[in-house]
Amino acid sequence: MFPARIGSLFLVVTMVAAILVIVAAGKARHRADNCPTIKLKRQWGGKPSLGLHYQIRPIRYVVIHHTVTGECSGLIECADILQNMQTYHQKELNYNDISYNFLIGSDGIVYEGTGWGLRGAHTYGYNGNGTGIAFIGNFVDKLPTDAALQAAKSLLACGVRQGELSEDYALIAGSQVISTQSPGLTLYNEIQEWPHWLSNP
Repeated sequence: MFPARIGSLFLVVTMVAAILVIVAAGKARHRADNCPTIKLKRQWGGKPSLGLHYQIRPIRYVVIHHTVTGECSGLIECADILQNMQTYHQKELNYNDISYNFLIGSDGIVYEGTGWGLRGAHTYGYNGNGTGIAFIGNFVDKLPTDAALQAAKSLLACGVRQGELSEDYALIAGSQVISTQSPGLTLYNEIQEWPHWLSNP
């Protein structure tokens, strides 16, 4: 009798454990499905950082920029722009790395710059507690593509779910806090309609 009870209990525990594993896997897949495609630095041919400075997470600010370069779609075209940008930032501006945490191409692919949790050099006063996201191109008189805008929104939502961004993070434009026209007037007006917009940082 007693061994039978132990056997039944073992069976129940095994079944519960299996269900928990399936549920956890489903949640992980759900999180991944809701995150945009991100090409890692090594995938676009980026060089290693010259120095790593870690941030305390979750991050409080998200700063939106544009790169004032040509636009790009596809890995080959975007990688060329990113490699040139990183070289300029490291060799001419003496930055440790490409200055942004993430960059977004016209096809909606997100490219890792310094990535989550590492300080960039995008916005003086906001590098330690901010994530810099740059749209690849010039958006003074036009918007990025719908794919690029949606990728940015998905990246932000993903960052919150993964604990990288604070649930009440503040969204700002570079031009609000430093002397720059970035992210361009048209894009600046667009992001004012997004959740978490902070009008007076």
